[in-house]
Amino acid sequence: MTDVPAVGFDLDMTLIDSRPGIREAYRQLTARTGVFVDADLAVSRLGPPLRTELRHWFPEDQVEAAVATYRALYVEYAITPSLPLPGAVEALDAVRAAGLRVVVVTSKLGRLAGLHLDHLGMRADELAGDLFAEGKATALVEHGVRWYVGDHTADMVAARTAGVPGVGVATGPCSESALRTAGASYVLPDLTVFPTLLSEIAVGSGPSAG
Repeated sequence: MTDVPAVGFDLDMTLIDSRPGIREAYRQLTARTGVFVDADLAVSRLGPPLRTELRHWFPEDQVEAAVATYRALYVEYAITPSLPLPGAVEALDAVRAAGLRVVVVTSKLGRLAGLHLDHLGMRADELAGDLFAEGKATALVEHGVRWYVGDHTADMVAARTAGVPGVGVATGPCSESALRTAGASYVLPDLTVFPTLLSEIAVGSGPSAG
């Protein structure tokens, strides 16, 4: 772990709107397997691990095969339609302008998360994937994250478990009130106002801070 502090970000519905591509990947999964997945419902509750969603639709003994099929489809259908959410690029720029690092910690498989970031030119100094809720806390601590930004109540659980402030953004399935109830130290409507917040909370937290 470097001595330079970091800001951590979730990926789906925090930095990127991945719903169009994920919706199509689920539709293709239905076409390939013959098992109906309500793609619109699935993308309305992004956040938990893939297996959690697939267990709503597939018998337990078919879940792992569905995971493998979905992830193969994901590369083809889900990467290019995804776009940065409003303010996301500027938020990452603000982190680096403050002398801090960008760490992305997501429940998405790291390889797939990396494809999204590469496609959109949204560079992360560190990327940790396949983690959710309390499971994200280890990565937050390991990579020196001082604040964790996410759209899901589970992200606020992750921040609380790691002992760092959680910054909730109401761009995903969880409301501002739900994020506050989950322990968010700050709640924003979206990332467009994050640079202003960062300028206030990061005073004295740069690499030269003593």
